[in-house]
Amino acid sequence: MPEFSGTVVRLFNAKRAAAEQGGLLSGKDPSEINLADPIRLWIIQLGIIVSTASLLSLVLRKIRQPKVIAEVLGGIILGRIPGFTEHIFPLDSRPFLSLTANIGLCLFLFLVGLEIDGTVIKKNARLSATVALAGMVLPFGIGAGLAVPLYKQFISESIKFTYFMLFSGVAFSITAFPVLCRILTELKLLDTTVGIVVLSAGVGNDIIGWVLLALSVALVNAGSGLTAVYILLACVGWTLFLLFAVRYGLLWLARKSGSIESGPTVLFMTVTMLTLFGSAFFTDVIGVHAIFGAFVTGIIVPREGNLAIALTEKLEDMVSIIFLPLYFTLSGLSTDLGLLDNGITWAYTIAIIFTAFIGKFGGCALAARYGAGFNWRESGAIGSLMSCKGLVELIVLNVGLSAGILTPQVFSMFVLEALTLTFMTTPLVTRFYPPHVRKRVAVVGSTFDNVADDENRRTDRKSQAGNSNSKRRFTVVLDKLEHLPGAMAISQLIKPSTPAVPAPRGSSESHNTTPSLGSPTTVSVEALRIIELSDRTSAVMKSSAAESLLRSDPLLAIYKMFGQLNALPIIPAISIVPYDDLSYSVAEHAGNHDSDMIMLPWLPPSVIGPSTAAPAAPSTAPELQVSHPPTTPKTAASHNPFDIFFKSGASGVVAEKSSAFIHSQFVRGVFAHARTDVAVFVDRSSDIVGMGMEGSGIQHLFLPFFGGPDDRLALEFVVQVCENERVSATVLRMIKKDVDAPLLSAVPTAHLSDTKDPGSPTPGAEDANALTIASAIPGFPDTVYGQPNTATRMQSETADNIAWERYASPSAEISGSPALSRIEFRKLTTPIPLHAAIREADNSRRLGSRLLVVVGRGRRLAVENHAKELKVLMTDYGSVGAEVKKTIGDVATAFVVAGCGEGVVVLQEANPGLD
Repeated sequence: MPEFSGTVVRLFNAKRAAAEQGGLLSGKDPSEINLADPIRLWIIQLGIIVSTASLLSLVLRKIRQPKVIAEVLGGIILGRIPGFTEHIFPLDSRPFLSLTANIGLCLFLFLVGLEIDGTVIKKNARLSATVALAGMVLPFGIGAGLAVPLYKQFISESIKFTYFMLFSGVAFSITAFPVLCRILTELKLLDTTVGIVVLSAGVGNDIIGWVLLALSVALVNAGSGLTAVYILLACVGWTLFLLFAVRYGLLWLARKSGSIESGPTVLFMTVTMLTLFGSAFFTDVIGVHAIFGAFVTGIIVPREGNLAIALTEKLEDMVSIIFLPLYFTLSGLSTDLGLLDNGITWAYTIAIIFTAFIGKFGGCALAARYGAGFNWRESGAIGSLMSCKGLVELIVLNVGLSAGILTPQVFSMFVLEALTLTFMTTPLVTRFYPPHVRKRVAVVGSTFDNVADDENRRTDRKSQAGNSNSKRRFTVVLDKLEHLPGAMAISQLIKPSTPAVPAPRGSSESHNTTPSLGSPTTVSVEALRIIELSDRTSAVMKSSAAESLLRSDPLLAIYKMFGQLNALPIIPAISIVPYDDLSYSVAEHAGNHDSDMIMLPWLPPSVIGPSTAAPAAPSTAPELQVSHPPTTPKTAASHNPFDIFFKSGASGVVAEKSSAFIHSQFVRGVFAHARTDVAVFVDRSSDIVGMGMEGSGIQHLFLPFFGGPDDRLALEFVVQVCENERVSATVLRMIKKDVDAPLLSAVPTAHLSDTKDPGSPTPGAEDANALTIASAIPGFPDTVYGQPNTATRMQSETADNIAWERYASPSAEISGSPALSRIEFRKLTTPIPLHAAIREADNSRRLGSRLLVVVGRGRRLAVENHAKELKVLMTDYGSVGAEVKKTIGDVATAFVVAGCGEGVVVLQEANPGLD
């Protein structure tokens, strides 16, 4: 029995003798370093580094600075906090961070290799070679020259001068290609003459820079000159093996596994990752840094089928979120600005910054001016872009620091130079190369005989404007798959009645003798695919590969097939810009291509039912009494208590409203920036699913004409659309006026009286409407017009009467037009125009046809203030968010709330103040 007891006691003693795990509950400090189990401190360090870099990048993004500046600044700040740095980032823990960061660095250099496209160099070799060569030779010479006094002042004699001179020359001559690509994309320079030359020169500069770095590392690691030769020969042999044997092996595997057609498979990803780290291992063990092997592996990945972009999408988030901040924050931790503590050190620091900029800027600018024939503005922009250092020079500096060639003091001086030159790039380019002097290229390659953005544009538009009011050039915006049905629906409206048929040979007469209101029915539709430019590397790569995206993008493919089936000539285009610039980019693109109208689809949020489930009672206000139209009011939404647990109801509505609200900001931005007419198709197809609409293709339009520039544009649009024999319309001129019974009195035929039109603007209508539609978001752009006066109101009223008379009481010249024969014109006098318009729209629906409501946005020179009636109407039918009224106006909101028609087309006339 004592033996058993002794055994039990020994077991418990052995359990208690186990090492403490350092748990928080046992009173241990989780941030205390444990070399046997460093994961806790590593996670704390990672969270602090990523959070600090992200917060700083949010601030620097406002001034268009790359994230690498935030990451290095974060490291500098974290390394200068007394007590905190020693406890959270002790020197013993940094090898673990360094190992993780170097793994990420290999992955990043692999992504850099994926970005490089050799076809870019081939297409623009003649012009870019001069810039690339000058951007390497002159800075390298200046860096080598400045290395002499730097070596004597700061470097130990134990380091060979040749090694230090090589690293100085490489640091001066290198260009940060990844940062350069992002700057070109964000400033929308990829399709300019400057952008193409800089991109090509940057690729060549990057490749030469990494080769020089490999040479420098090989010389440092070699014990003798003969060993250095062996290292270089082994490196060259491995590179050739990768470029030929391994490259074709990866291409064969990609085709066999279906990775080109369907994206990289698991097998292809596995083989690629093994090749990446195997190559990095080999170049490291032979005496060249591991990043060179990773870089070459990225170059050999097949580019067919946008495989490189798909592969980048698989890796970029982990690299950019976790690994790169670790690496560059470590660079910041190694940067001790306190070592720059005397005048001579600061003098050399300023000299490094000045000479590095002059060498790179001067060499590239002079080569662009005298070698490539660019003007001084373009040459200055090229020099500024090529002087961007960014993260690539920081990698070079870290390699030099780890190799012992650079001292911490000299390392800090060069880091400050890299940050300064990177920070200067965007402001200098914006100054040298503003938008109005940029030259776009029509064909990829060195075809640079083009005009600037604004040149000759206004002359062309004036010559076109004098022909007729007919719209023939349209820009249809495609952004999301859910908006594609709306884009097709509004495009269906502008389809010509019959396809253009070429005349027989020898025939000199036209066989169409029917009177026409506009120019010949030749419609051109440009499908503008807009993609948001995110912080991801793959988004930048898509910008560079815009040509292939035009052929492979699914939205464009579907829309082009729709155009072929409907005899609509479709011209595809693509624009990849940051979200804040999406609306401006659409307006700018339409202006550059002389578009007559921009067309946007929009899915508004669902209408929220009335507050009670019972049918809405008529308003008790005497002036607003009306019998409700056939449209059924929305019933109240059911409140299921389990929805909050299963997220089956409310969460979907919130997500829908959020998406619609974000898109409404984009639509309003287009309204604000557009120099051309804009049409927004409010798609209600999701609300009428299951109604059994026949697919006859016949459409009936309903236009309530209140007056104003937007309503006149809507009237002209309806008349043009009715040139198609499958489209008819009802146009109702709404006159708000207190009348006796009956409340809704319709006049069968249109006429004009000699007295003043009762539909003249009511006092305060413009101001009230502006408050209704104007943005309530501080700083958000919206359409702003000058304050109207009596003269402008009278001019608008006269224009309303002339437009109405032209079409409602046409002259003999156009009275036989087939378009007007399919339009019914009437006047309606009522104190409740919105209720009356909704009822008349429902009554105008024809069997077997789709009903579309066409309205003016009513942003400028509003004739009526509908705020009071719209409030009553929302009480009866249901309400929508304020963003709907701000986006499409009160009249269109009334039809959306009432659920009238299969869609609503909202038009805004071009803003004359933007020309």
